[in-house]
Formats: sequence, structure tokens, C-alpha cells
Amino acid sequence: MSKLRSLSAGAIAGLAVFLSTLAASAFCGFFVAGSDAKLTNNASQVVLMRKGNRTVMTMSNNYQGPPEDFAMVVPVPVVLHKEDVKTLPADVFDRVDTLSAPRLVEYWEQDPCSPPVMEKAAASAVMEDSLAEDEGPPRKKDLGVKVEARFVTGEYEVVILSATESSGLETWLRQGRYNIPQGAAAALAPYVRDRSKFFVAKVNIKKVQRDAHGVVQLSPLRFAFDASELRLPVRLGLLNAGGKQDLIVYVVHPTARFEVANYPNVFIPTNLEVADGVRQNFPAFYAELFDATIERMGRKAVVTEYAWQTTSCDPCPTPPLSLDDLSTLGLDVIEGIGAAAPAAPIPPGSTKPGVIARERPRAPQPFYGTPPSWVLTRLHTRYSKETLSEDLIFREAKPVTGGRANWNGTSGDAGASVTPGGDNNFQGRYIIRHYWDKAVACKDPQYDQWGGPPGNPFGANQPTAAKGLATAPRGKIALVKEVRSPVPLLGIPGRAPPRRKGK
Repeated sequence: MSKLRSLSAGAIAGLAVFLSTLAASAFCGFFVAGSDAKLTNNASQVVLMRKGNRTVMTMSNNYQGPPEDFAMVVPVPVVLHKEDVKTLPADVFDRVDTLSAPRLVEYWEQDPCSPPVMEKAAASAVMEDSLAEDEGPPRKKDLGVKVEARFVTGEYEVVILSATESSGLETWLRQGRYNIPQGAAAALAPYVRDRSKFFVAKVNIKKVQRDAHGVVQLSPLRFAFDASELRLPVRLGLLNAGGKQDLIVYVVHPTARFEVANYPNVFIPTNLEVADGVRQNFPAFYAELFDATIERMGRKAVVTEYAWQTTSCDPCPTPPLSLDDLSTLGLDVIEGIGAAAPAAPIPPGSTKPGVIARERPRAPQPFYGTPPSWVLTRLHTRYSKETLSEDLIFREAKPVTGGRANWNGTSGDAGASVTPGGDNNFQGRYIIRHYWDKAVACKDPQYDQWGGPPGNPFGANQPTAAKGLATAPRGKIALVKEVRSPVPLLGIPGRAPPRRKGK
């Protein structure tokens, strides 16, 4: 029996996160293990689908470390039951990440002596297992810890706890032979005072899948609850931090984009023309741009990288979110669209002040037709123990546009500007332009007509998405050499386009 077997639980708590490799990371809780091995992570991704006070959160984890059972501890606002929690397909985060990631596009200047390519209307094309019989470690009255629920889903064994004292919760976990990070009681105290519950998710290492590099691929976990405030308890993640942490939060809402209410907000500089060499390592270029933006804002900012309707994109690194994608992320719970088992009413007394008790939705029904168009917001921050002092609190924000272009690649914005109003159409977009460099044989050449490569002006231009930003190499790119557009926020003057022949 594993040292962790005495605490037969562990499942996903109220916030979706993506854990990756053995390094520092933004995790909405902390890791515990049955040995002295130090468990850390370097990047987290969270999907929050929100309507009214109803929130569905999704967490995806990668883990690289000792080949033994381990667990996660995460605060949640209410007692969760098995019907509130489910495992999801492993690719759901990749779909959302690729769709909203900063993108690199490429345009070729057309022959200035050919008739201008006519405007065309081109839509954005896209183109159960049994629980351990033991009841966990002996619970002493003076510890003030109560097991509210326990269940198994996929490779996760879950126990949900309530506690009246943070020191009692820490002692309870230590009695279960968990190696709790130093400072756990102090970090847990604010959540105990707020009457939060605690999701202890034990991972059965024998049930997980590993990739070719030995990295454990944990199934994404999703859970639902009601709360009047949309909050992400990231402070606990610093207990496992070894340095700077990357956190990407995706908020999916019927009508609004989101921003943080308690930290500075900034939009990533967008619609920037960049040097041709950026294609060689676009993630490293973007990581440098992102870091410079955070530094300019005092290292405490949260950066908006994307805000767009879920049914479209332009340009599209991957197709927009389908009805199946939205249902997987929580539409089955929020709108009753999809397939899920009915759930029992929430027991009386299981909510805290400010949390609204309500019956869980009935079994969702199949949906036929056009998927609903919600708004997907991507928020990104990178922080350390020195720059984080509060959990992230989110609020609705007014729509914005930025990073758009006309169909042939000419800018629809004034450089890196962001404008309010209309539908949400904001993205981080970076452009490699191939200027006309051949002889000009006409008297009145017409420059700045952009399209696909020579001989194929309407050719598809598949954008490159910036992925793996937490592990992208840093400190090797000089932005002033790679960015051709002026960026006042970062003190980049920009460069004039090359002089064409015949001009």
C-alpha cells in the first residue's frame, strides 16, 4: 500500500490549471507527496466557463517527478460531489490554447504593376473504480477537520475536506504521511477563515499515461459550483514555486470579455511587423515581448492576449470552438447542452456566505444546430513570490478591437493600438512582410497590395501559434532589432519599410 493510500482521495478543485515539468509554476493549490521528494511545476492553464453565478472550471496537469503516488490540495468554495467532477479528453486544452495563442502571419507584396487585387469577402476560414476501504488517517476532534465527500474519477481519488483551523488541516495531512510544504498553515489560513472546502486529489500513478519523454499526462479534470465572485486562489501555488510562474486563464462567457479587478491590466502590443528571422523561434520572440510588457508595468500586470467570439477567428491557427468543445468545457452544465447524468440537490448548509445554493442541473439534452457564440478571453501573467500578494479576482470588461487586418493583410489598426466598442475582436498578431524587390516596369506602380506568395495571391496563410511559452528560451532576442513597428510602451522606435525599386 502506498504511503498516500491512507488518504484515499484527490480530485480537482475549483480552478483549472495546467502543470508542466519539474520547475516553478502557477498552481491553484499545492502538491503533497508521501516522500521527501520536492514537487514543483512551471505553468498552469485554467478554463473558467461562467454565466451568472454558475462557474465550471477545468484543470489539466502534466507531472514529471518520482514514480509514486502524489496529490494536490486546492481550495474550493463549496462541497463538491462526484456528479460535479468529471475527467475530460486530453486534447481539450490544446484546442483552446492554439485558438487563442499569439499568432505569426506572413504576407507577400503583389506585383505593383498588376491590377489591384479586388476586395473579396472571405469569412475567417477554418477553417469507476472502488475507493480504498480505509477511512483516512485518524481524525482527532481538536484538529477540526471533517471529510465532506470522497469518490474516484479516472486516475484521481478524491476527498473533500472542511477545516476550522489551518494548523489542524496541516496536522491532519501530515498524519497521513504527506510531505507538506513549509508555510502551508499560514497559506491555508485565509481560506479556512473564508470557510472554503479543500479538494485533496490523489493521483494513482499506476493509472496515468506517459509521453515519450516520461512526462505523466494527467486527464483534465472539470468541476462546477456557484459563487457570487469569480476568484482564482493562486497564492497556494507559490508553496511549490521555485521561481517565476506562468499562468494562463481562459474565461468563456456568453457576452463579455474579462479582466482582473485587483491588478493592473495591459493589452499585449499587437499588429507589429517583425523581421523575417522571427519565424525561426516565434515562441522565444513572443516570450521576450511578453516579459518586456510585464516589466514595463511593474511586474504585477495581467496581460490580455485574446478576446474574441468562440464561433470565429481571423486568421485561424485552428478551427473555432465547436459545440462539442463548448459542451466539454461546461455548456452541458450551464445550458443543459450535452450529455451528463442528473445530480442530486446540494445539501443544506454546504455553502459559505456569498455562495448561492441551488439545485444542480438536470441531465443535459442533445443539441442540434449552430453552436452559441460566447466570448473567449485569454489572460496571461508571470509572477513570483515577490510580486504576488492576492488571489486573482475577475470582472467583466467592455469589448475591444485590436490585431485585426483587412483580407489582404493591410492593417486595420494604427500599429499597436487597441480601440473600444463593437464585438470583441482582439488578438496578439505579428506580421512578416515580403516587400516587392523585383524590377518595376510600369509608370505608376501601386504598392502595398498584399496577399499570398508569388503566383498565388489568394493562397492560404496558415498562422503559427506561439505555444509552450513557459519553457520558451528567454534573454536571447533583442526586440529593438526584431520589431519593425513603433511600440511606444516599450520604447521601440520602429523602422521604415525598405525602399522599393522604382520608388
